[in-house]
Amino acid sequence: MEKLSILLGKSIRKVTKLRGGSGSALPGLIIERINPSFINQELSKLPHGVVVISGTNGKTTTTKIVSELLQKQGLKVFTNNTGSNFVRGVISAILEDIKLNGEFDYDIAVLELDEAHAVKFSEVAPIDYSLLLNVQRDQLDRFGEIDHTADLLQKIATATKKTTILNREDPRVGKIKATKTEYFGLSDKLIKKFPSDDDLISKQQTKSSNKPACIVFKDLHNNQATYIYDKKDYTVDLQLKGMYNAFNVAGALTLCHSVLPNVKMQRFFDDIEDIKSAFGRGESFQINGAEVELLLVKNPSAFQLSIASFADSDCDFMIAINDKIADGRDVSWLWNVDFSSLKNIKVVSGIRAYDMALRLKYDNIKTEVVIEDLEAAVRKFANSSSKHKRIFATYTAMLEIRKIISGKSIL
Repeated sequence: MEKLSILLGKSIRKVTKLRGGSGSALPGLIIERINPSFINQELSKLPHGVVVISGTNGKTTTTKIVSELLQKQGLKVFTNNTGSNFVRGVISAILEDIKLNGEFDYDIAVLELDEAHAVKFSEVAPIDYSLLLNVQRDQLDRFGEIDHTADLLQKIATATKKTTILNREDPRVGKIKATKTEYFGLSDKLIKKFPSDDDLISKQQTKSSNKPACIVFKDLHNNQATYIYDKKDYTVDLQLKGMYNAFNVAGALTLCHSVLPNVKMQRFFDDIEDIKSAFGRGESFQINGAEVELLLVKNPSAFQLSIASFADSDCDFMIAINDKIADGRDVSWLWNVDFSSLKNIKVVSGIRAYDMALRLKYDNIKTEVVIEDLEAAVRKFANSSSKHKRIFATYTAMLEIRKIISGKSIL
């Protein structure tokens, strides 16, 4: 049955690509239905097991960090980099790499999975390690209230055989129970810069937890981050940008230390300096001689952290807000964000551009121009005078803007 599934899946993938599709979902969907044990059979072959990374924010970049750190230690890492974080997407990724004779030449799998899909994954495949990042008010039309999301993460932790890595500063993640837990956290200095969803609504600051953490993110200055491990400071020059990425590094390091406990932590800190952001998560582009950074924002906490990280007074800004299914249809979350520190907003764009412009007006922030069409908006923004520009964008807007910039169609 295994060889038949591989042959059929590869054939479907090839036909799908020949017909112009990406081939990333359909083969997995079909094999998932005709051979439900396929994914468990293949992933159980991996000597270092399976890592699942889940949570509301930061999954894509954190998965990239963990994968590259483990690769630098000599492990062959399988990951679902096709972008599909359903079970069928993982199966399709396996079908792309597995040989017809069933040889699956990897040491470990590092998988990004949405909360609900991670639970479904745990029902059909092993989870040896999990990294649970946060619970934020994001896409409630898909996952429901945030306490339900926290319950989903608890199920992932319960299914984890070895170690679960938890963000101790998230009030819902920090209280998750598992067979074995490790925590990553923030220094008292930084805790106020990472408001939880409850903090944004109540306008009160949650205090740092007193749980012992393996890695603590201590400070960040001009992309130079300091972490505490075993009561010692480690300072690294990050290519990853933003406080949220620097905090995700702490989670990634804690996870890698759990997977490879015999590797000296200094090696991981040295290697982290070479890792760049995932696409659309702080990527930089050169347009008309100016640097343009593209920053994904999906919910109040993510937007607030982006503003705290990137609200430079000498930078021009564009904001692009869509409300497609992948973004979340309800954009009322914009009213929980404090935009008062933002200056130089040149363009507001996207399907909900006028909602965004209205929200900014309530914080007494002037928007120079509102252009719903994204390509026209990016063209206008590219011609502003500043040599340094940043774009805050929701998910589908980010994808479209990235395509516009990469295609150079704005010049």
